Amino acid sequence: MADVFGPGGMIERCMPAGYEHRRSQLCMAELVEEAFHKKRHLLVEAGTGTGKTLAYLIPAIRSGRRVVISTATKSLQEQLFTKDVPFVQKHFAPELKVAVMKGRSNFLCRQKVYQMQGRPILKGMEELDWFAQIRDWERLTETGDRTELTFLPDEAELWSKLDARRETCTGQKCEQFERCFITAMHRRAADADLIIVNHHLFFADLALRQDDFGSILPEYSAVIFDEAHEIEDVASDYFGRQISNYRFEELARDAEQAMRITQQGKASLLRRVTRLREKVHEFFNLLPPQEGRSSLEPGSRAAFLEGYRSSYDGLMGALQALVSEIAALPSKPEELLVVARRAAELRAETAFLFESNEKNYVYWLERRGKGVFVAATPIDVSSILREQLFDAFDTIVMTSATLAVSGRFDFLKQRLGIQVAQESVLPHEFDYGRQALLYIPAGLPDVRDAAFVPKAAEEISRLLKLTDGRAFCLFTSYTQMNQIFELVRARVRFPVLLQGTAPRMALLERFRATPGAVLFATSSFWQGVDVPGEQLSCVIIDRLPFAVPTDPVVAARVRMLTEEGRNAFAEYQIPEAVLALKQGFGRLIRARTDRGVLAILDNRIQRMRYGKIFIESLPEYSLTRDIAEVQRFMKAPS
Repeated sequence: MADVFGPGGMIERCMPAGYEHRRSQLCMAELVEEAFHKKRHLLVEAGTGTGKTLAYLIPAIRSGRRVVISTATKSLQEQLFTKDVPFVQKHFAPELKVAVMKGRSNFLCRQKVYQMQGRPILKGMEELDWFAQIRDWERLTETGDRTELTFLPDEAELWSKLDARRETCTGQKCEQFERCFITAMHRRAADADLIIVNHHLFFADLALRQDDFGSILPEYSAVIFDEAHEIEDVASDYFGRQISNYRFEELARDAEQAMRITQQGKASLLRRVTRLREKVHEFFNLLPPQEGRSSLEPGSRAAFLEGYRSSYDGLMGALQALVSEIAALPSKPEELLVVARRAAELRAETAFLFESNEKNYVYWLERRGKGVFVAATPIDVSSILREQLFDAFDTIVMTSATLAVSGRFDFLKQRLGIQVAQESVLPHEFDYGRQALLYIPAGLPDVRDAAFVPKAAEEISRLLKLTDGRAFCLFTSYTQMNQIFELVRARVRFPVLLQGTAPRMALLERFRATPGAVLFATSSFWQGVDVPGEQLSCVIIDRLPFAVPTDPVVAARVRMLTEEGRNAFAEYQIPEAVLALKQGFGRLIRARTDRGVLAILDNRIQRMRYGKIFIESLPEYSLTRDIAEVQRFMKAPS
């Protein structure tokens, strides 16, 4: 590893002029190499600028094993496959075989394209034009990956009629199975040395394996998780259950489409679909009306069923009637049999969500706009992950810029069920004391005080004038974000952008392209956003990012720890907030030439005893409570 990553090593010789040796990169590569050699798990916190991708890629290749690399996002998958892997193949491993695997809905279904030609399924001239372009693209593309379709808007309904999602797939019975883009993806993966996935696909596969429903990924012997701090949330989703009005509506729509394509099913089947739609609308309208998440604990579910038993039975009966009607057809095309299987699955999941009382699940309801979601989430996934992942494989490498709390991995290990692992927090590659100033204003009210919002708006306005805009203002709630946004934009001359007014990527591109821009945003901008250079010179956070205590999942986890006689605030709520704060502040310094101000408006970080844990967990920033020091810092030469 020293020959590769050390001063004057192969990496330095292969890189463009200006590359600098990074001590932490060599250290991480040695740790990963040792983990593969000694077949043990590794937890390594590696800050921005470490070059951690190459530090795990090259040891993974040298191990000679089939390794899965799981990333937090599809964009990071693309970066690995289009930038880092070609570099490694060019300079180190020309024979290396690498496959990218994504969820099925990212790919085109050839059979649907052929079936849809000439059918009265498309709506309007725009869809007809898009379909014509997709039909031409289908003849040329090697992957069938939607990312190649630059003309198709993200929200276009047409894609859902053409994608290869599991719910509408007829598998090996499909005429196009041998030419299918999903089949091709699986074959590439079966022949690959490295398989690049995202966390969602990885845990979808692990959940299928747990239930003996087969698998998505081919067999592998080791896993590297990049951005591993997100694992608990993703695993909780995939080891839980969820239904929504959207799933029922998709089932009805797909049933009608299957009838039109196959020319099967009598008027009676169409009546069954219409009846199902009516029952879905009736049932979901009866669920509690408040926006956001709310609890559906056993008592409230039992009371709901007692009050609305006829509607519940009507929904379950409509699903069963659809299954029975398809079973009675003299000719049963696979497309309609798939619809019947989905209806039976939805019936079983609905029964689980409203009738089961398994203790390790928290049951909850969420309304988001027109969407109504009912879910059961495991309160604790540690035992599942210990058995299915950490005990099942001898080498799991987990890395991120935010894994440790006060320099320790106790929180992560407890939440994920990790019993034995090598642990390391690598030294930072940046000079945070010189590059960043942490500002905690003196004199602001407590964040829970009604006077906080107007005072915070004044403070943000002063800061933006000192930094010439160029800032992210990050909030823990939409309500407070909107309130402060309205107050600030009346006070400053900078272009101000607000989350929710445009798609996330469009807002980010507008921020990068607009001099002096200020972006007001919530949790989705706290991580995975990269704006190096002077365009982002200030990150302002309104309050310590404690999870909402009334959220059903958070409340259930707090209750479980409390019932076990443990301190839920110290063991769960504080560490989770520390990691979130580290992610938010991590947006600012992305290169050795970056400089900027980090401001947190929540004075609890200095007033409360637990604030010390937050300060200890952050890099060694210069710290001030004097806004005049902020002004001097921003005027100082780089």
